[in-house]
Amino acid sequence: MKFICIGRNYTEHAKELNNAVPTEPVIFFKPETALLIGRQPFFYPEFSKDIHYECEIVVRINRLGKNIQKKFAPRYYEEIGLGIDFTARDLQNDLKSKGLPWEKAKGFDGSAVVGNFISLNSLKNKDNIEFQLLKNGKVVQQGYSKDMIFNIDAIIEYVSMFVTLKIGDIIFTGTPAGVGPVAIGDQLEGLLEGTSNFTLHIR
Repeated sequence: MKFICIGRNYTEHAKELNNAVPTEPVIFFKPETALLIGRQPFFYPEFSKDIHYECEIVVRINRLGKNIQKKFAPRYYEEIGLGIDFTARDLQNDLKSKGLPWEKAKGFDGSAVVGNFISLNSLKNKDNIEFQLLKNGKVVQQGYSKDMIFNIDAIIEYVSMFVTLKIGDIIFTGTPAGVGPVAIGDQLEGLLEGTSNFTLHIR
């Protein structure tokens, strides 16, 4: 299993971090060890003082594929959920300023939270999926899949040009505006079409 992540896939999020709006998907990866296992709490790592949440729609791949045309992409997933791409923003900014890769700011242990997967057919509007992130009961991110610069099918087509997709691979599709820091004691909850998809405590 691998985590394939798409950066800057919502215009307003790209702007809030002073990044250019991309003309093609921005791809990075998280290792399997990034998965937060068994709904455990997220333990704030000692190597960062500025961990940010980024709530995203996540897609689970259900068949092997390479060089998948966009029109065939829907055959490669049946379920979606929500996830958090935790980012050590201080590390990322330092590495970016030096022109260095910033995988360690994204791929550290516990940095990939994955909620419950549900069938696409159970959604009210699978063409415009609504999701929210609550921090301590307050909405901090509100997203709609129609606002993605590159939709799920386009992402699958693009990613599969470079890497083979395998059963169980998870794609993080990008985060909307509203990312921000977490602190020890915070509680995060992701809502997918108004229904709780995950809850998480920061320790």
